[in-house]
Amino acid sequence: MGGRRKPRKGDRVAWSSHGGEAVGRVEEEITERTEAAGRTVDASPDDPQYRVRSEKSGGSAVHRPEALRPKPDRGSGADGDVEEKDD
Repeated sequence: MGGRRKPRKGDRVAWSSHGGEAVGRVEEEITERTEAAGRTVDASPDDPQYRVRSEKSGGSAVHRPEALRPKPDRGSGADGDVEEKDD
């Protein structure tokens, strides 16, 4: 999310994946070297990474913030408010 606010837990985001675009939620900000999503994550407070979970596969992945793009919640307007339908 380069130049934008940093992702927060619960944010819906998209990222590039092998099959195109993956969409999921941020589960955790990682700020120290650790094991996550099956690999060593070399993060720090100055260079955090984010553990995300795919909505489609349920799989977990870790990405740098610049690889994550905000993705509005389903049924939300551009400003994040739920759209109301006229009956």
